[in-house]
Amino acid sequence: MKIINVQNKLRLVVIFIVVFSGLAFGTTKKTIKFSSVDSVEITADVYLINENQHTPLIVLFHQAGWSRGEYLEIAPKLNMLGFNCIAIDLRSGGEINGITNETAISAVQAQKSTKYIDALPDIIASLIYVKKSFNSKKIIAWGSSYSAALVLQIAGTQPDLVDGVLAFAPGEYFAKQGKPKTWIQDSAAHINVPVFITSAHDERKLWAAIYNAIQSQNKSSFLPTTEGNHGSRALWEEFADSDDYWNAVTEFLRNNFL
Repeated sequence: MKIINVQNKLRLVVIFIVVFSGLAFGTTKKTIKFSSVDSVEITADVYLINENQHTPLIVLFHQAGWSRGEYLEIAPKLNMLGFNCIAIDLRSGGEINGITNETAISAVQAQKSTKYIDALPDIIASLIYVKKSFNSKKIIAWGSSYSAALVLQIAGTQPDLVDGVLAFAPGEYFAKQGKPKTWIQDSAAHINVPVFITSAHDERKLWAAIYNAIQSQNKSSFLPTTEGNHGSRALWEEFADSDDYWNAVTEFLRNNFL
């Protein structure tokens, strides 16, 4: 198993400063809406640095109980690294960082179920929409907690939708929602695109079997020496070890997509 080595924290700071000088001032952000596979309306925030087809695009999915607001701080930093981003509200979620999950509201109004598994069609619809609507040759799916597991499932079963995956704290979260206990692991066995998995320090047991099942020759994982945090919030500046996560993420992205 390949483990990404943690580099000096200064390295990440330098990268952000250099890229920021050339990209950040050109970033635009807007909120859009599009349809899922049913009557549910999906809301998303688009963070663009340009419309060049060679600029990779990362599709960001949030963790349980939250919204696209999980990426208010993260998406601009990914812009600085050279990636376009779109942060999606999934129907299974709520509010975070002052951003209400509007897709969840739409689902309730349409009298649709909002369990974790019910967000799978939203992820698929989002990836299809992005491929049709944005001029990018590389589409990267990024998930947090339950959505991290779902993007791995999609990468294994619908490989035409993604060119890479980052999964923050995935696990077999769907056994109580009608899926086999190894549903994610079984799907992950068919992944052939670059994959990065990370989590809080004590969460490795949730995804170790999933990671080991992945057949991709380009897979990486990272565990902090500290306690760490669950999901993509591990990258938030308020946490003292966030730079360690950022160094690992940056190395994976730069080595595979830039």
